[in-house]
Amino acid sequence: MAIAPSPVPEFAVIGGEQVETYLAGRETETIALVEKTYLLHHQGDTVNPPSYFLRFPDRPENRIIALPASVGGSIGVDGVKWISSVPGNVALGVPRASAVSILNDPATGYPLACVESSIISATRTAASAALAATVLGADRRIETLTIVGGGLIARYVLHYLLAAGLTFRHVTLYDASDSHAAEFAEHLTRTLADTTVSIAESAGSAVRSGDLVLLTTVAPEPYLTDASDFDHAPLVLNVSLRDVGVDVVLTACNIVDDVEHCLKADTSVHLAEQRTGNRDFLDGTLADVLLGRVQVPFDRTVVFSPFGLGVLDLAVAKRIYDELRDTGALRELPGFFHELQRLP
Repeated sequence: MAIAPSPVPEFAVIGGEQVETYLAGRETETIALVEKTYLLHHQGDTVNPPSYFLRFPDRPENRIIALPASVGGSIGVDGVKWISSVPGNVALGVPRASAVSILNDPATGYPLACVESSIISATRTAASAALAATVLGADRRIETLTIVGGGLIARYVLHYLLAAGLTFRHVTLYDASDSHAAEFAEHLTRTLADTTVSIAESAGSAVRSGDLVLLTTVAPEPYLTDASDFDHAPLVLNVSLRDVGVDVVLTACNIVDDVEHCLKADTSVHLAEQRTGNRDFLDGTLADVLLGRVQVPFDRTVVFSPFGLGVLDLAVAKRIYDELRDTGALRELPGFFHELQRLP
């Protein structure tokens, strides 16, 4: 008698090289996937519980975050992203964050793959920021870009902003480290033809020069607290979430990716809620804007605060998994699940 094939999928490992190879040149496709996932989330076709923060009493500056999630629709995947943040890595010459994602088969619950996800995490962050810049900045004249924080995330976001069709006449950069600022300025000069690049003396002066302001730091609390720095009504991509002071938030149009996720962990908008005791300062989500339910002003500062949803990581990782499987490039580990007999 023929033995029925096992319903359990083979387990695979997808390394960073395969991830990077797949994502290269697919920036607009990835932005579209992030948009699709935001809309699925808005429609309730996802599960995205609160992230869990693993902290260490003897290493308070370090953390590891678990982002469990499930995405429905045509994506169809469950799983978790496990991402660590060790600021001391920067001094060692390696990125602060490292990550993996585990993808689970919705039918059986068995893990499908372990996927290197530091590149995915940076990519979905960049794609989200680029989507926000094009949607929220549709009625704005954006010629100058300010970048505060010259690290890996800033590099990825810049790449995706350019891929989304934005161009800049001038870029102003500020980083708390003079050497990091100089290194990133050199990267900008090599990357951006016909664009002038300058390094600002302070974060506030950098902000005052930008039509589009990109914040990608590891600041634990707000330092951009002078609302007058935003009198020119820029579009602010508050990617690092805690840079902007409450006075700035309360005078701005505030768009988030998810209300409940963003209003926690002492983010800028969470601090605003703590001060005011309400959420009246929130104007809506990016999905609300995409669906035409919220109109974004062009004559006020607009702050986009994306907490970073696990559903985005899983959506991108699943797209890579599907492509590698369909092209025969998936690196499976036969026999990874060994004991599959329920009874002897």
